Amino acid sequence: MAGKLGILAGGGELPARLAETCQQDNRPHFVVALEGHAQPAGFPPGTPLASFRMGAAGAILARLKAEGVTDIVMAGPVRRPSLAELRPDWKAAQFFARIGAKALGDDGLLRGVVSVLEEEGFRVVGVQELVADLLTPLEQLSATGPDATAVADIAHGVRVARAIGELDVGQSVVVQQGLVLGVEAIEGTDALIARCAGLKRQGPGPVLVKVRKPQQDQRLDMPTIGPVTVRQAAAAGFAGIAAEAGNTLLLGRDEVRRLADSMGLFVVGVAGDAGDPKP
Repeated sequence: MAGKLGILAGGGELPARLAETCQQDNRPHFVVALEGHAQPAGFPPGTPLASFRMGAAGAILARLKAEGVTDIVMAGPVRRPSLAELRPDWKAAQFFARIGAKALGDDGLLRGVVSVLEEEGFRVVGVQELVADLLTPLEQLSATGPDATAVADIAHGVRVARAIGELDVGQSVVVQQGLVLGVEAIEGTDALIARCAGLKRQGPGPVLVKVRKPQQDQRLDMPTIGPVTVRQAAAAGFAGIAAEAGNTLLLGRDEVRRLADSMGLFVVGVAGDAGDPKP
């Protein structure tokens, strides 16, 4: 029998989706809502939940143990705060002192968090282990697909995204007619889309490309698209969205299809080697 699940909740709709799945499966669970990121009001009624600031590592670990949590999943984007905003307690300060320079990138920081959780006796699991059919399939998800220009932009975007991923920079790239309009860094995908809206050129619209970082642990910070992504891309005048199949989470698949078709965008799952030159 699966143990009690602790959901470390950041922003977006994914944490609430996990809580809903736990309720449907009658799985005991407890949500740690990170202040300034999670939206407690968006969780299903009756969700056992407590809010904590990010720097309160000692209090978070103590509460998870008191609740009898055995498994932990990290879900939802979290904007990295400054140390002044973080106000680390003693446990958090010890963590940052231990991992040192490895915390410079998101991947290094998350790996450090996992190591601490595992040392404390928790089992860290991936979102895709908990919710069936959440990974993006290798197929066209919208009624219309990318044209020749968009296919070339996707291939270029995959190459660029993999390159910045190897440097632990980001997971998303926006390409239009062979030009890279923007790459994702600390601002996140939503801000990237908004920024590129003011940079797009005349002609076929830009394409958002999302891939997993090559070295990324699949339990952590998986690239995600969903209805919100489609709405934002449409509002920004994008031609479509391409996500790496098998390595990107797809939320609200039916709603994504409906929105893409009604807003005139394509959404497609692509292979991770889509950017490699073909013989």
